[in-house]
Amino acid sequence: MTEVILHVYDVTNSGSDKTNNTIMQINKIFKDGIGLGGIFHSAIQIYGDEEWSFGYCEQGTGVFSCPSTKNPMYTFRESIKLGETAFSIFKVNQILRELSREWPGHSYDLLSKNCNHFCDEFCERLGVPKLPGWVNRFAHAGDAAVEIAETTAYRFRQAKTEIVTASKVAYRFLAGVASNNTILNAESPSNSSRGGSPRFQATWFKNLVSSGAKPSSSSELENRDEETMQQHQRQDSEAPLRQNSQHDI
Repeated sequence: MTEVILHVYDVTNSGSDKTNNTIMQINKIFKDGIGLGGIFHSAIQIYGDEEWSFGYCEQGTGVFSCPSTKNPMYTFRESIKLGETAFSIFKVNQILRELSREWPGHSYDLLSKNCNHFCDEFCERLGVPKLPGWVNRFAHAGDAAVEIAETTAYRFRQAKTEIVTASKVAYRFLAGVASNNTILNAESPSNSSRGGSPRFQATWFKNLVSSGAKPSSSSELENRDEETMQQHQRQDSEAPLRQNSQHDI
C-alpha cells in the first residue's frame, strides 16, 4: 500500500503583486475564514518525491511533474493525505501515461478542465477519495454559472424562433381569411344584385386590422337613427313647398 498525498497551492502567478495579494486575501477569507473555498492549484504525490499536475501548453501533454511542494509558479499552502492505493508503481506509471494522452495542454480550461479536475480524475483511477470540495469550489461555481448562462441563451433563442414562426403562421392565416372572403363575396349573387363591391369584405378586414376599428355602441346607433328620422321629416315638410313653387311657375 502506498500513500496518496494532495498538495494545495495559492494561485499567485498573475505577474502582478496587487492581483496576487488580492487572491491571497480571497483565499484567506473564503477558505480560512468561512471554509467555502478559494482559488487554488493542486497536485498529487505518489511513489517518490515528485508531484503530478496539469496545466496549459500549446503542444503536447499538459500533465507534468515537479518536486513536491516546490512548484515555482504558485505559493504552497498545505498537504492533505487522501488515502492509500494498492497499485504498484508500474500500474501508476501506466495510469499516468494514459492521462498524459487524454489531457493535452491545449484542452486546459480554467472552469471545466483545470489542474483540480485532473487531480480528481487521477485519484479516482488510483481508488482513493477525490479532492475536498473547497479546493475546486470556485471552478464548480463557475461551471454552474456558465451552464445556466448557456441554457438561458439557448432558451431565449428558441423562444424567439417560436415567436417569429407563430407570427408568420398567423399572418398567412389572416391573409388567407381575407382572400377567401374576397372570393366568396365576388361569387355571391346577393352581392351582384345589391351592386355591392366584391372586395368589401377584404377591405373591411384590412381597415379593421390597420385602424383598430370597433363596432358602434348602442348610444351611437340611437343617435344615428334620430338624425335619420329628423332628416326624413325635413324632407317631407319641404316637399309641398317645392311642388307649390313649381305649380306657380
